[in-house]
Amino acid sequence: MTAAVAHARQTRRTRYTFSSAARMEWVKLRSLRSPAWITLIIVASVIGIGIAVLSYYPGHWAHMSVASKASFDPTNEGYTGMAIAQLAIGIAGVLVMTGEYSSGSIRSTLAAIPNRRLLLTAKAVVFGTAAFAVGEFTAVAAFFINQYVVLSGPAPHATLGQPGVLRAVLFIGAYLGLIGLLGLGLGTIFRHSTGAIAALAGVVLVLPMVLRAFRGGVAQTANKVLPMNIAENSLAAVKPVADSLSAWTGLALLCGYVAATLLVGGWLLARRDA
Repeated sequence: MTAAVAHARQTRRTRYTFSSAARMEWVKLRSLRSPAWITLIIVASVIGIGIAVLSYYPGHWAHMSVASKASFDPTNEGYTGMAIAQLAIGIAGVLVMTGEYSSGSIRSTLAAIPNRRLLLTAKAVVFGTAAFAVGEFTAVAAFFINQYVVLSGPAPHATLGQPGVLRAVLFIGAYLGLIGLLGLGLGTIFRHSTGAIAALAGVVLVLPMVLRAFRGGVAQTANKVLPMNIAENSLAAVKPVADSLSAWTGLALLCGYVAATLLVGGWLLARRDA
């Protein structure tokens, strides 16, 4: 009898494939209102704040110092709105998981897909694909719109053909996608929106601001490897920034953060009760 029950359970498990789990997650993601609003916030913040920042330079370029002109990076300056966008897409990732716990639908989800690691993988692939698409669209749209603002004045503008510019645009889009997955991992670990969002905000916004008040030693090293500073000084930077990681090293480190967070979240998801 025990062997028959075990065989029946195993048979039920094998019916649930990755494709079926991914389709279920895609249906759930499309049915939510929050992704559309968060996408609007991301696009508006990156483009709007970028325009506001770059609009300063055409009228003040002639009065800027030689050092300020030499360090001016129109690509990097155009992505000032990333501070808000990263938090918005990270919160979207958090809600993909914590929303199921708050509504109680996690029980029916786990009943449909008993393999919890498979479930998290499907969530990561579906939401990650959507987050990367939104990130790349936002990065490309912001680049062309913001460079048009600078193009109207004497300040130099960037083109995708210049060394490092295309890389910076694509990496900033990838950064948004990775922060979205980081939020998903934190949501899986904490299971409650408040705790996960607080952890996300602490890592991407609060901690960098706190560490900037300290100079030298451990604080300076820690500040260099935080996500927001990697985005500002490595991924979006066309002109090299002193004492910062290279763009590829920064991207690899961010991928490591996301992988570690999702692995811990998957380990906890498989061992905790719903």
